[in-house]
Amino acid sequence: MFPLVKSALALTGRGIQRTVSRQAHHKAGPDFHDKYGNIILLSGTVFCASIWTYVITQTGIAWNLSPVGRITPKEWKDQ
Repeated sequence: MFPLVKSALALTGRGIQRTVSRQAHHKAGPDFHDKYGNIILLSGTVFCASIWTYVITQTGIAWNLSPVGRITPKEWKDQ
């Protein structure tokens, strides 16, 4: 069992060394999300708010508000 554990640790050690060396050679410039992330988030928020404002104010959807106090029962008719 010991050789199996030893080889597993060696593989993870090499993997960590490869990852560190890759990150050391990586350019430090901003990526797409650093450049445009906040702009895209803000524009999506404005778009969503404007669509909901239109829907709430202009479409005439009945929003299932409570009818309590607005509806009176009809009189019972005996036949």
